[in-house]
Amino acid sequence: MSTITGKTNLVGLLGQPVNHSLSPLMHNAAYEEMGLDWCYVAMPCESKNLEKVTQALRYLDCKGLNITIPHKQEVLKACNKLTDIANNIQAVNTLIPEKNNQWIGANTDIEGFLAPLKKHDFKDKNVVVIGCGGSARAVVMGLNSLNIKKVTIIARNKNSLDIFVENMSHLLSKRNISIEGINNKELNVSPYIEDADLIINTTPIGMNSRKSKPENVPLGNEIWNCLSNKTILYDLIYTPRPTNWLKLGQQKNCFTINGLDMLVEQGAFSIRLWSGIKDVPIQTMKLAAEKHLML
Repeated sequence: MSTITGKTNLVGLLGQPVNHSLSPLMHNAAYEEMGLDWCYVAMPCESKNLEKVTQALRYLDCKGLNITIPHKQEVLKACNKLTDIANNIQAVNTLIPEKNNQWIGANTDIEGFLAPLKKHDFKDKNVVVIGCGGSARAVVMGLNSLNIKKVTIIARNKNSLDIFVENMSHLLSKRNISIEGINNKELNVSPYIEDADLIINTTPIGMNSRKSKPENVPLGNEIWNCLSNKTILYDLIYTPRPTNWLKLGQQKNCFTINGLDMLVEQGAFSIRLWSGIKDVPIQTMKLAAEKHLML
């Protein structure tokens, strides 16, 4: 990273936790190559302080912020405007400076999510999404462009699940994609797992955990006994690499995708929004992240 001076501009990440984040490594590597005098910092922030922190950073002329778990929906309150995509899914992962010390809320997760799926054909396929938070909203919005047949949302909180399905169903209906919500505390989800062509974990379960305990795998270990080798597993988590869940998939000879490509692509898209520069060194960002993961 270039030397920090009195002219260096601040950009960063807000979430809880953020100590595992690779974003500072890959962003700062990109800024150096691009000749931007910016410094990207991961900043832990509790939900109760989110509004105050985002407002303070705007007054400090912060050039941009990424937002991660658990703030992607709560941060909507801090936005003066929303991009069409962010408004449609009601989730924000990127704040862009606006005049009068305001923020514009955007979402680059969709671009990032789709990047590693472009080589696959999902026409008329069945997809399962685990979780119904802010990341799941971006995932379902992305699935809307893949011509899938059906998406099943599996989650534990019935109220959140019902709201999620209701909010997202109008988007999918335009493409004749059916959506169903399944509460895994009440119903057996094995048939949905067995029938899925693509399963996406949007929850933080398994993050930073290398121990093989059932609670460190989405839905627990036993449910994955019915997994078919035709199914692609996509974990939005990128640390550890691979997660315990993806290891289970590899044992079943499934094709697996970790969250690193999504992280890099969504980060690059955020840089474009903040800087106005289209040519972002994506490979440099990925190499910086991979180098750290190998330590």
